[in-house]
Amino acid sequence: MSASGLGEKRSLLRQRSSMIFGKFFRRVAVAVMLAFSVTQAAAAATELTKDDIEFRKNVFVNKKGEKLPYRLYVPLGYDKTQKYPLLLWLHGGTGRGSDNLKQITRDNEIGTHFWTTSAVQGTFPVFVLVPQCPSGEIWADPEFNQPSKALLLALEILGSVQNEFSIDPDRIYVAGQSMGGSGVWSVLQMYPEKWAGALLLAAYDTFTNPHAIAQVPLWVFQGDQDQSVPIDMVRDMMKQLRKVHAQLRYTEYHKAGHEIWNKAFAEPDLVPWLSSQKRGQTPLGQVGTGATPPKP
Repeated sequence: MSASGLGEKRSLLRQRSSMIFGKFFRRVAVAVMLAFSVTQAAAAATELTKDDIEFRKNVFVNKKGEKLPYRLYVPLGYDKTQKYPLLLWLHGGTGRGSDNLKQITRDNEIGTHFWTTSAVQGTFPVFVLVPQCPSGEIWADPEFNQPSKALLLALEILGSVQNEFSIDPDRIYVAGQSMGGSGVWSVLQMYPEKWAGALLLAAYDTFTNPHAIAQVPLWVFQGDQDQSVPIDMVRDMMKQLRKVHAQLRYTEYHKAGHEIWNKAFAEPDLVPWLSSQKRGQTPLGQVGTGATPPKP
């Protein structure tokens, strides 16, 4: 073969080799990019938020197959040989849904996260149980005080948490704001024997059993310019409770509307008061803080 023919043959071989290796490396590059994309997607899907770490995310399913999402805060350093208090928080209307998130965020953030701060946990290491009411439903009808299906499921969740963790049955508290407060009024009247104390923020009720409420120490918070919960109705409720010698503490905020959450959770006596309550202890009587309601 001539020198020129040999050179052409070598040139063709180099071109073919270049094409083969080029295709190979392109395939490898595509495979690497796909693997990276899948890894990134998986990482994004499994990325945990601070709330996912602090508030354990669960969905309760009872023997009938009925479901209800809930979050649970477990105190750091939980020791099963110790007995712990527990707070059942019933969220307001904006917390409804099935995402297992709204009940601990937005309007319900302070009511749930307040208890998990190091300042509170340092003196009051309380579990915080936060079920989520489904969209379009309520915890209870304030006209009849009957617990809804969602509220009954929330109580089942409470029972399951008591079975799983070392919860002090004499230090179980219930609290709620707005729609959640209606649920609190309901369980106080239906199951007064369960609770060591209760907190109610901006909620009304037409009592069917005020004597049952009188068995539980409670602190009620209300704004006097609330457009959702008429102040005259709340004042009348307080009168009814005083008549039956309820263990009542009432705080009314002057020129405050419905969203009194920041004011209530800034009360310096809130944690000392609630943490001192224990089921079955001798009643301490009635007290009042904040603004004194004007006489009608």
